[in-house]
Amino acid sequence: MTKTQDTELFKKLLVGFCQEEDPIKEMLQWMVNKLMEIEVTTLKTQVEKGTHSSERKTHRNGYRVRRWDTRLGTIYLTIPKVRTGGYQPFFLVNKQRSEAALMSVIQECWINGISTRKMMRVFKSFGIEDISAGQVSAVTKELDSEVKQFRQAPLSDSYPVIWIDALYEKIRDDKKVTSKAIMVALAINHEGQKEILALEPMDEESTDTWTVFFDKLKARGVSKVGLLVSDAHKGIQGALKNSFTGTSWQRCKVHFMRNILARVPHKQKEMVGKHLAHIFNQTNYSGAKQTAEEVIFKFKHMFPEAIDVLSDGIEDALQFFHFEALPFGRTSSTNHLERLNREIRRRSNVVGIFPSTDSFLRLIGSYLIEYQSDWATGKSYINPDRLSLFWANFSDRKAA
Repeated sequence: MTKTQDTELFKKLLVGFCQEEDPIKEMLQWMVNKLMEIEVTTLKTQVEKGTHSSERKTHRNGYRVRRWDTRLGTIYLTIPKVRTGGYQPFFLVNKQRSEAALMSVIQECWINGISTRKMMRVFKSFGIEDISAGQVSAVTKELDSEVKQFRQAPLSDSYPVIWIDALYEKIRDDKKVTSKAIMVALAINHEGQKEILALEPMDEESTDTWTVFFDKLKARGVSKVGLLVSDAHKGIQGALKNSFTGTSWQRCKVHFMRNILARVPHKQKEMVGKHLAHIFNQTNYSGAKQTAEEVIFKFKHMFPEAIDVLSDGIEDALQFFHFEALPFGRTSSTNHLERLNREIRRRSNVVGIFPSTDSFLRLIGSYLIEYQSDWATGKSYINPDRLSLFWANFSDRKAA
């Protein structure tokens, strides 16, 4: 067919589409039918329809109709059938990880007796009107392998900054619903990009469980951490001393301020909060320490319990000032990790109670893989040159 003939054919098709009630939908219908014909010919029969050839691998065997819900509306596909090997269009098979994970969670919920009414609410929350058993039957095995590989992949030997935190999820174990601690670690790698290191379910937060968490990081290759940022959970502090000797610990300033303000009457919280924020807005350690002493002197008689918390924890909350090569705003709190945790909760809240720990890891692990992929191709979160200077200063401090 010549170029002129191609142009004429294209014009006729456009004229035909424009006469339809929904031209864009009709164009999509035509395109997917052509794609299926090309795919069957290329991958299955390897010979054009109706052509006799010794190179033919299999024969066509009619068509089957399948409903396909798209953003443009419902389309009814006429999918070619072949006698051997079977055929599924690539655009139906290649789903995103997170979509496949949702399907497998739904499947497990159904198996464990979750009511249809509740499951319909789950479907609608994710924009799904209906779903068949055939759509979910083949996704679990491949997805589990991907998430397992992500959670067990080798890690770098050192990270300048790691943020850790735990969130709690309701998970059904042995027919009982329990609240499990889901421990998450987010780090900055040597290229200055964010990297999710771990997603580990534990029965509780304690020194023992956090030690297990750190041991798993070490088993995957981590041997040196510059600065670890977390809340003041005793289990984290105890495990850190045993697992990563020489690592500096930064108490999250946001959690620290919350702990202080919890002991201040409601009417005075805003006023005291402004004074606390002024401590962390200083440009260096000495200025912050002096401001903290002024706040302690000002409020020690008005709010003695709150000031006791401030006095006991201020040193740990000001550690980030000692690492001048790193941006203070990004190393003084776990805000970055909490934003990630909110994304996890936004998705897990749709499901409510997970039918198993595996189903939670499958769904959330899949989302985290997608986040990781986006970060790997994005801009550096911290300039790599600043990280190089940080490591040089870190080595000097250890030597001293």
